[in-house]
Amino acid sequence: MANFVQASPATITTLMRLKHFSLAFGQQILKALADESRLRILHLILRNREMCTSDLEQVLDFTQTKTSRHLAYLRNAGLVAPRKLDQWVYYSIKDEGADFVNQIFSYMERDTILQKDLEVYQILYSNRELAVTKLQNRRWIAS
Repeated sequence: MANFVQASPATITTLMRLKHFSLAFGQQILKALADESRLRILHLILRNREMCTSDLEQVLDFTQTKTSRHLAYLRNAGLVAPRKLDQWVYYSIKDEGADFVNQIFSYMERDTILQKDLEVYQILYSNRELAVTKLQNRRWIAS
């Protein structure tokens, strides 16, 4: 009778990710990462777990067309997955490429452009939270 080792859920997840990481998928990922705009989009999504298209447009100062085109490229490469909520589309990193994407960005973590993008997002996010709080407390009254 063969000896079987009980695998932890984390090990099973890692094995599933490796199982789906073929040469063709690796080629898709590397092509997708060969563009600064897509790297910036991917980094923001990675660090914030999920972002909507309009937030990416504002933070990166991209047009809607440019943002959508790059998100479509990342989606077709299998790196991001969309989630629709009413009229908003939120993007997150797909599990299959998460380990690879994390590893790539660990080498670029101190890049000034990527850091600036995160700072801009934090400022916009804090301003949004302030606006929501004021609206909820009715401090802003239309003239």
